[in-house]
Amino acid sequence: MSAAAHGHNPAAWTGVTISFVGFAIAGVAMILPSVPVVWGGLAVVVIGGVVGKAMSMAGMGKQPSPHVETREERAAAAAAVTA
Repeated sequence: MSAAAHGHNPAAWTGVTISFVGFAIAGVAMILPSVPVVWGGLAVVVIGGVVGKAMSMAGMGKQPSPHVETREERAAAAAAVTA
């Protein structure tokens, strides 16, 4: 995986944004001693992860790069060299 292509897709941005809002809600709720709102904020964090994963599975995540060879392609190339 290339270092220049990590997280730059709609699934990652959406998941992180939702999780950030959840952390903000939980953080404010800790200052205003409200346990149910803290748990609500943490639930929003989990929802952010679920939404990000669902969007990634729906095709809005990182797409495979045509410039990176797969394990099978490497094995085939090694077999061709030894043959």
